[in-house]
Amino acid sequence: MSTLTPPSVTQDGQVEPRALLQGDWVAAAFAERSAWRLLSGQLKACASGHAWSLQGVGKLDHVGAQILWNHWGQAWPAQVELSAAQREMLERVAQFSVPAAAPAPWRLSDQVDHLGELVLHGLDHGRRLVLLIGQLVLDLLRLARNPLRAPWRDISGHLYQMGARALPITALVGFLIGVVLAYLMSLQLRQFGAEAFIVNILGISLIRELGPMLGAILVAGRSGSAITAQIGVMRVTEELDAMRVMGIPHGFRLVMPRAIALGLAMPLIALWTTLAALAGGMLAADLTMGVSSAYFVQMLPAAVRVSNLWLAMGKSVVFGVFIALIGCHWGLRVKPNTQSLGEGTTASVVSAITMVIIVDAVFAVAFRSVGF
Repeated sequence: MSTLTPPSVTQDGQVEPRALLQGDWVAAAFAERSAWRLLSGQLKACASGHAWSLQGVGKLDHVGAQILWNHWGQAWPAQVELSAAQREMLERVAQFSVPAAAPAPWRLSDQVDHLGELVLHGLDHGRRLVLLIGQLVLDLLRLARNPLRAPWRDISGHLYQMGARALPITALVGFLIGVVLAYLMSLQLRQFGAEAFIVNILGISLIRELGPMLGAILVAGRSGSAITAQIGVMRVTEELDAMRVMGIPHGFRLVMPRAIALGLAMPLIALWTTLAALAGGMLAADLTMGVSSAYFVQMLPAAVRVSNLWLAMGKSVVFGVFIALIGCHWGLRVKPNTQSLGEGTTASVVSAITMVIIVDAVFAVAFRSVGF
């Protein structure tokens, strides 16, 4: 096997700037990274307006010709010395090279059209989500009429996967959030001698807002993405089409079990996360401000009304149902390819987390006089 001479470019500026090409300009010669870096620097030093000589080139294939053609700006230089075979190779590359498209000018009409497309896509997603909610209501009525025909095994399995298996991570995050909040609040409350109010602040913020929302965000990232991935894989493997052919409704066997499971699991996860956060806050308050755990537990019922807990549990049910519906919505929209599956999973998580924050804001405004 004959060895290849590394490609190179030298400049001869005795009379006029001229680039002399030497070596073998073939694909195998460009495999060496060091050789390619050296050649790139040499090409950058030679402007396309130079006179070019290819007489020192030993071998030239379409890869080397493409590199030259792109460096020349996909146009023949004013002066070039080459053989007939080299010219034929370059002409072939020039024939099949696609010129670089010029960037489209900015126009207001194009931006308005793009905005209109986004609005129409959003309306389409909203319409399909409303249809999914309506179908869920009909499926629940069907379940109430004939409970024995319900997919109880699927509901039980989803309860375990989405509820019980989510308890460790939600407890860990809740505990750490409680510790962080207590430490940060202690720095401010100690300045005013108001250490006792740590119970009120932690109780209201964790029980009413942070506990349910933290649990919902974690479940949206964990279970919402899993729902979309599961149904999306069923689309890729054509299981959804098989279910339709067999007369098995998607809503009754896929959407409703997940919505019921998350609707039941989310209040329990929110309560579990809140308890873990309160435990972390209680520990941090004891260590930083000397507020004992006994005092914390004794003052908590007086500082936080029970209505705050019921409000948190109520909106957790809404969080769970909407997370399941959004996950199923994006899963059913997945196209039979892996790229669409990845995009759908990402969109599902982002949409679910955004929904959690919006619904929490709506509850905060609608029930601002409850629990105070």
